[in-house]
Amino acid sequence: MNAQDAWRIAYNQLELQLDRGTFDTWLREAVFLNQDANRFVIGTRNTYMRDMLQHRLYRTVWRVLSDVWGETVEIAFEVYQKPAPSTDVDDMPLFKLIAEQNEAEIKATTSRKHAGRPERPALPESELNARLTFDRYLVSNANRLAYEAARAVAEQPGRNYNPLLIHGDVGMGKTHLLQAIGLACQAKAMRVIYVTSEAFTNDLVDSIRQRTTAMFREKYRSVDVLLVDDVQFMGGKESTQEEFFHTFNALHTFNKQIVLVSDRHPSELLTLEPRLRSRFEGGLVVDLPTLTFETRVAILQMWCAEHEVLMGQDVIELMAARGKNNIRELEGLFTKVIAEAKFNRTPITLDVAAIGMHRFESPRPHGRTFKISDILRITAQ
Repeated sequence: MNAQDAWRIAYNQLELQLDRGTFDTWLREAVFLNQDANRFVIGTRNTYMRDMLQHRLYRTVWRVLSDVWGETVEIAFEVYQKPAPSTDVDDMPLFKLIAEQNEAEIKATTSRKHAGRPERPALPESELNARLTFDRYLVSNANRLAYEAARAVAEQPGRNYNPLLIHGDVGMGKTHLLQAIGLACQAKAMRVIYVTSEAFTNDLVDSIRQRTTAMFREKYRSVDVLLVDDVQFMGGKESTQEEFFHTFNALHTFNKQIVLVSDRHPSELLTLEPRLRSRFEGGLVVDLPTLTFETRVAILQMWCAEHEVLMGQDVIELMAARGKNNIRELEGLFTKVIAEAKFNRTPITLDVAAIGMHRFESPRPHGRTFKISDILRITAQ
């Protein structure tokens, strides 16, 4: 038996012994390069794959190959380049994505990208909102399970509930918990990426167009914590799901934390591939139900304290009764009432609150919206 045949047999045995995700992510593209005595040189596509094989899977590959060869072998993993990279590129599942995107989508994606991208895409600057901490998350009986699960993940990433999937309707606080996890992990100097599923797809398309897919993979697979918002929007995007599947497996294999947010339970995400839904359900799935009246009152009281706004309990309860759909609606009502009082320089009474909530319901001429901080700044001038 020659060395190349030995590697081929070992390769086939490894495919049977390892779970599919691990094999596809780390060994699928490994090739035999050469052999000298009992030293086998195995080629990998990039330095990241080489390092992972060397440090995490070496003993498994060594054991199988030694058994096939009949003697104890030494294995060296080296980065290699195929002679015809263009053909190799076309064979990659990633590049199916181009066919899935129509020209308008690609142009739109390209236009959203900033010019002058660095040659090596390091981890992006934090896109986390510094205000969305655990301390600012109001806990109630309804959301306590999701909150405690998120805290547990932040305390021991990769060890508690991996993956963690939080689902619920719009404006229930899912993104708040997701970003709170990210901020807590960043405080421990961990490598964190927060990304929406749309941004993940756009980043993937951009890497394909610029032929930087290896760097794309290294970017997303070298983190300690991956936070993905609105994962339901991966539905119907075959190649995005294919790439995310392998990214998920790569991180999960090495106990890197994955946290997902969706508007529905994974079992209801029917446009996602079954293998993805299965992995999403393999960890802890928690939901965020509609806010209770008492929780809405407590949130409004917290906002009043933060913004130093005097507001009677009767006004707070009026807004809590009106803003029963989600937190964003509640914040909108709060902003409108403050605007009415500030612009007219009057105390916030029930009448003022009712007028404010009604007045600002109609669209403004230029479609401008006001934030609480804007109103306070303008009226202080």
